[in-house]
Amino acid sequence: ARKAYKTSWGLKCLGSVRGKLLNRLSDLLEANADEFSALESLNVGKTFTMSKMGDVRGTISVLRYYAGWADKVHGKTVETNENKLAYTRHEPYGVVGQIIPWNFPSGMLSWKVGPALATGNTIVLKPSGITPLTALKFAGLLNEAGIPPNVVNIINGYGQTIGDAISHHPLIETVAFTESIITRRKASAESNLKVITLELGGKSPIIIFDDADLDQAVKWASRGIFFNMGQVCTAGSRIYVQEGIYDQFLAKFTAAATAVEAGTGDPFSPAT
Repeated sequence: ARKAYKTSWGLKCLGSVRGKLLNRLSDLLEANADEFSALESLNVGKTFTMSKMGDVRGTISVLRYYAGWADKVHGKTVETNENKLAYTRHEPYGVVGQIIPWNFPSGMLSWKVGPALATGNTIVLKPSGITPLTALKFAGLLNEAGIPPNVVNIINGYGQTIGDAISHHPLIETVAFTESIITRRKASAESNLKVITLELGGKSPIIIFDDADLDQAVKWASRGIFFNMGQVCTAGSRIYVQEGIYDQFLAKFTAAATAVEAGTGDPFSPAT
């Protein structure tokens, strides 16, 4: 990754070229959407329709978005005094480490890879050990898109070994994690002064006042809690209801929660 950064990516590759390659990668994902969606369903068990219309479609959109930014990251010219100007520029970090979770494997992949590649960084990425399939397919599409070898390096393995190696390696300048608070607190303490970007579990309260449309409140509170089986960093974790409508809301929400069916069918069946 370090050699690729210095010889074929980073400041050696124009932003317009990086953007073109990211768009080509997006085209390939679009052309392989069915296979990629099937792998995502095998990865995490969600339905094929949800994988294709949600996760994979979102992955393509994110990569196209960052492709558009690749040649638009500029410095500034600042007037500091009479007849004096200061010039600033934005440069890549170099090699970035990325560790992604299991709940949205392809989506998290695009959130990490898209901005890093667009801005000229090379990548060492570890997918979750229990959901590696889309990351491995993605690696093949990187090659097909023409992104130079070793610009993106995907390594499977356990967090205790691969994750720790990424966190501590002296040639990795920054690390982006999506993990639990406890795990990442440890990583921050042992990161040997790397720049650390953390996306952790959230505590997302839902607040409902007595002037709310209760049917809509129940609908969206339920979705906020149960979407993706609740395995979302921003999933609703508690509900605060104004006292005057508490009993009415509780009855409606209980009925909605009781009606939720566990996804035990075939993820590739339209009926599931």
